[in-house]
Amino acid sequence: MSILIFDTMPDKINIPNTIEGLTTDQVGILRVQFGSNIQVHKQKHKWWLSLFDILKEPMLLLLLSVTTIYFILGKNSEAFFMLAALMIVSGISFYQDNRSRKAIAALEQLNEPLSTVLRDGKIQNIPTQEIVVHDIVIAREGNTINADGEIVHSNDFSVNESSLTGEAFSIYKSEKSTDTLVYSGTQVASGLAIYKVVTIGLQTKLGKLGSSLSNIIEEPTPLQLQIEKFVKGMAVIGGIIFLFVLGVYYWRSGAFLSSLLNGLTLAMSILPEEIPVAFTTFMAIGSWRMIKEGIIVKKIRIVEALGGATVICTDKTGTLTENTMSLQSVYAFSTDQFYERDNWDSNEAKNVIETAMWASEPIPFDPMEKTLHDEYGKFAIIDERDLFSMSHEYPLNGNPPMMTHVFINNAGKRIVAAKGSPEAIITVSNTSEEDEIRIKKSIEKLPSKGYRLLGVGCSNYSES
Repeated sequence: MSILIFDTMPDKINIPNTIEGLTTDQVGILRVQFGSNIQVHKQKHKWWLSLFDILKEPMLLLLLSVTTIYFILGKNSEAFFMLAALMIVSGISFYQDNRSRKAIAALEQLNEPLSTVLRDGKIQNIPTQEIVVHDIVIAREGNTINADGEIVHSNDFSVNESSLTGEAFSIYKSEKSTDTLVYSGTQVASGLAIYKVVTIGLQTKLGKLGSSLSNIIEEPTPLQLQIEKFVKGMAVIGGIIFLFVLGVYYWRSGAFLSSLLNGLTLAMSILPEEIPVAFTTFMAIGSWRMIKEGIIVKKIRIVEALGGATVICTDKTGTLTENTMSLQSVYAFSTDQFYERDNWDSNEAKNVIETAMWASEPIPFDPMEKTLHDEYGKFAIIDERDLFSMSHEYPLNGNPPMMTHVFINNAGKRIVAAKGSPEAIITVSNTSEEDEIRIKKSIEKLPSKGYRLLGVGCSNYSES
């Protein structure tokens, strides 16, 4: 088996001669043909339109009607009470709408302000919105992919696509892999990739997602439909009673103003103004509690939908909400034992975690590798990470697929650590057939618990 050895990525980028970037004239033509790399086109936000949308709610319309009638009847104390309730409820709704709008606007800024491209035979930094289709873009570790494209050259490249898929782990891709596409809004976890832009702006996966969110047609909730039906029914009944009482009083007394007030008073008595106050207050309180938990609530009525849910479907890994991973258990081959989370007192468990840390990137971007570095830092009496530098890196390919890192310190001491699937590590280890069976039996029950398994191993290096 032959293995290619890659040095750690230098600052200078060596671009193959076969890759040619666009010229300035070509960029101009392509920009006219395909447009600019702008994700979302939308009208400028107008706060009074948001307020108008809030006040169109059936319950709030009922409150406004009741408040107006109270003022007409001269019942100012009741009118001001209803007005205060109306202001509080609509204020919370307006605050929620403004907060969610700012959060969505922040999501639109996922793309970096500058991108590195190859144009006119030179590497240039340009504003992201100036990227055009067929541009050659260079993305390095820690960068954000700013357009959908196809990889034409890579070096130990992996990308975190959790912004689109919700999965926390990184995916290794290259120009030779089955999936050679990279997507706007995802982050480079390791290595370098040179990709040719395929789609930009609203045509990217992220752009289509943003467009679909902005074009959602809102449908009334079951409670809204019931309240609307209730309000209309009460309005019809109240109107009939009002006209009947007005007619009777006017026929008997001949005083129109007195008859009008009597009709309004009787009609008001059948309007249950406390019900919309109670409904809107309860939803406002629920919405406020969700704000305190850091949840974006675009509309106050979402509380109704949440309260009416009977089944909640979540992502199997839980990374949709936190995008983090945690180390739950460690299996040490030397003792054939498991060591559970927060119980790393055993030297065997610490050795396994330390090996896993050395097998990870020195500056981790992947959530799993970040967790391994954090766990090592918790128990390490002397942190040796600053004493060693990575001299070689074997990327995640070969047969079996695994990643290997070689570190060296000033004294010439080397650390060689590898990670991959347990089967891959077993294949290259000096273990007997009986040991392999024992390891597989020990870990075969873990996948059923939803755990993600990672095999790690180390090698004793010698100059001979």
